[in-house]
Amino acid sequence: MPSSLGYQPPAADQEPVTYVHTLSEAGRLLPSASRWNSIEIDFNLVPQSGTAYHSLPSGYSKSYDHNLVIRDRKLFKRCLYISASIVILFVALILLLQLLPHKHHHHGPSKNLTLALNQALTFFDAQKSGTYPQNGPVKFRGDSGLQDGNSTSNHANLVGGFYDSGNNIKFSFSTAYTMTLLSWTVIEYHQKYADIGELDHVKDIIKWGSDYLLKIGNVNSDGTTPSDINCWERPEDMDYQRPVSICDSTASDLAGEIVAALSAASLVFKNDDSVYSGELMKAAGELFESATKDPNNQGTYTRDESCGGQSRDFYNSSGYNDELVWGGTWLFFATGDISYLQYATDQFQAAVDSEKSSDKWIFDWNNKLTANMVLLTRLQFFHDLGYPYEGSLMTSANMTGSLMCSYVSNRIFNMTPGGLVIQRPNYGAPLQFAATASFLSKLYSDYLDLLLSSGGSCSTGEFTVDMLRNFSLSQASITYNVNYILGDNPMNMSYMVGFGDKFPSQVHHRSASIPWDGQHYSCKDGYKWRDSKDPNPNVLLGAMVGGPDEFDKFIDERDRQEFTEPRITSNAGLVAAIIALHDPPHTRKNKKKGQYHPAKLGLDQMGIFDKIH
Repeated sequence: MPSSLGYQPPAADQEPVTYVHTLSEAGRLLPSASRWNSIEIDFNLVPQSGTAYHSLPSGYSKSYDHNLVIRDRKLFKRCLYISASIVILFVALILLLQLLPHKHHHHGPSKNLTLALNQALTFFDAQKSGTYPQNGPVKFRGDSGLQDGNSTSNHANLVGGFYDSGNNIKFSFSTAYTMTLLSWTVIEYHQKYADIGELDHVKDIIKWGSDYLLKIGNVNSDGTTPSDINCWERPEDMDYQRPVSICDSTASDLAGEIVAALSAASLVFKNDDSVYSGELMKAAGELFESATKDPNNQGTYTRDESCGGQSRDFYNSSGYNDELVWGGTWLFFATGDISYLQYATDQFQAAVDSEKSSDKWIFDWNNKLTANMVLLTRLQFFHDLGYPYEGSLMTSANMTGSLMCSYVSNRIFNMTPGGLVIQRPNYGAPLQFAATASFLSKLYSDYLDLLLSSGGSCSTGEFTVDMLRNFSLSQASITYNVNYILGDNPMNMSYMVGFGDKFPSQVHHRSASIPWDGQHYSCKDGYKWRDSKDPNPNVLLGAMVGGPDEFDKFIDERDRQEFTEPRITSNAGLVAAIIALHDPPHTRKNKKKGQYHPAKLGLDQMGIFDKIH
């Protein structure tokens, strides 16, 4: 069914950030050619040449002649044999150590991140609701939810969108967040997507979600029904009523996130389809005006029982200021209208003040402040507008510096014994938070690379570009080290289904767990597969599950959904992390020099500012 989600705002330290600049390549000191290149040692063990050439001076810088006299040939041979045996044993020992299994040290063979990205995107194809594309890559999915919206008084067309997770519910709030994040990755890294042949794929996913959000823009639909939870039934077999929750303009967080999603998507399609991009932009502007016209009549969508009451157990919103600032920021980039930036910067401190302490430094469906300060810092770095925005932009930059310190300091967040950051220890499903942290740290390190800056600092310490990159790689993926999510963990399991040799087999997901055999199965028919201990008959390719507990333990059981259930919000973070860390062939790290060329990061530095004059 259609439904929505919520957010929580952050209160942050505002320490000044200082940047350390590196010397240019030309400024490096290189080892000079030395006259002492090598030493020739002549032991006179072979007969001297009978020609006169032996009298020529040596071509080396220094030569020494040693007269070695062998008095006992047997002893000499024995010494040679012993020496050779020691060398052979030493080499054999090295080879043996290389072949023995190693303990977990976050090192291993490189991962195929191109394949990982394709699979992570394919999960969204498996979650599509509506008329399923004939060329869709997921063969155990078909048409579903074709009557969605008919139960409303005005018979709204709510066909389309995405099922949120392992159930058959469509949440507007989580869909909007997912589309915003995916669009952001395309705006930043569209060249990477194009290089590995996934640009059209990710754009198709964004358009599928954006088309749905355009339909609900005036309805703000968000709802669920007990049947969606009680039934274990494929979406294609749904035969129960799917009522819709209706929200009004007081659902400020929901409206703000939809505004952000439509605005970001308009930037994705600005060059491909200007008409569609304009349609998205227009809808975003109208919704933002409705959501902000009366500051005294704003709130979270889950406070209203008729709007988000049934969504509280899934996406309970803790605040709305961050979403309105988030929406205003993205609408500014989409339109170039300075009034939206004025709103975002004026309300930024209100979002900081209303942030819950448990949400600080976290970027997820509920808290956008963390990502918003990175986005505003980007504006200050590359398109500083000066007065009267410098104060707010500097505040964002200082907070972003503190965010990066929180990632690398090991003082703010705990780690599992296997190295996974735990940002919300009482929430479970930790991989979703690790993925977005990986994305933001790598994205920010790319910003610093473009500035030719080697790092920064905050009141509690300092960080370098390499420290940020290493943190990002340790959580998600890396060219040389094996990453935690994709298999480098104490369980030796990839938490993305279908990737690697070992991955979850009992994913909490209706479509994946019921055979695709042309038979119709009712709610009760599905219970036998829900309760089965057998692996799912369908592989839900690319789905990132909730993940392990704080001790790196993972229970691969269908009824333990805190471990085995995937979500579109979580996979959006995984896609973001992978594309940020992926280095296409022409942007590969210069292995010889060990440096990244600022112009070859695969990041579009100025495209996001096209509408700003």
